[in-house]
Amino acid sequence: MHTLTASDGVELAYRTFGEGSTSVVLVHGWMMSGAVYDDLLAALGNDGVRWIVPDLRGSGRSGSADGTYSIEQYAKDVIAVADAAGATRFALVGHSMGGQIAQIIAATWPERVIGAALLCPVPASGMALPDDARGLFLTSGQNREMQKTILGLACKTLPEAARERLLDDAGKITPECIRFAFTSWSGASFADKLGAITAPVVVIGTDDPFLPQEFLRAAVSSKIKRASLVYLPGPGHYPGSEAPRETAAVLRAFLAPLLQG
Repeated sequence: MHTLTASDGVELAYRTFGEGSTSVVLVHGWMMSGAVYDDLLAALGNDGVRWIVPDLRGSGRSGSADGTYSIEQYAKDVIAVADAAGATRFALVGHSMGGQIAQIIAATWPERVIGAALLCPVPASGMALPDDARGLFLTSGQNREMQKTILGLACKTLPEAARERLLDDAGKITPECIRFAFTSWSGASFADKLGAITAPVVVIGTDDPFLPQEFLRAAVSSKIKRASLVYLPGPGHYPGSEAPRETAAVLRAFLAPLLQG
């Protein structure tokens, strides 16, 4: 585990795995820490790649902030982690809110991003939810039963052991972080910046009840000039935990030409 201090004084933690000339930064989503990638990392293996896995502020072993949980701040934090890890140029993997963060990073620092794989990403235009779902999400901080309900709604093939690990991870995040981060990703509005993305992008869609592949095609991949969409049938919103081997195969196929470049 490595640590650094962000520009506003928040301590950020990150892990690294493997060795290689190519760095890949894995950005996790809302209600989780970088531990959400553990099953996927085991399936990906360490050959030829250095995986960099931050815990975003307020999650995992990173410190909390006083309401500063904007998508823009998260993006700056990821860049700070890449700098600390010595990754001048890197590929991105982003899940859910992490996929939204990856989009703004690729648009704001295009010279640093060699490619981005977006797993069930939240669009740059944010995402409106029905009032009952919005209320559930906003008030779920450190409430295991509510977070279990959210995972039940979002997932299709999540093993029980994986669910319990995710819930253990989610339970460590403060209600304030849950609330402010949810407001940030659901109300995001930076679609006008996506034209600045120059790297190849793959959007990985699943049988996600919240973000079906048709929605992702219209709201994400069609807005980015070098983006394609790959459909992975079966899992729901957490493909890295629901189907790690299948998700790893899609990621490896996307990353292979980047590793050769």
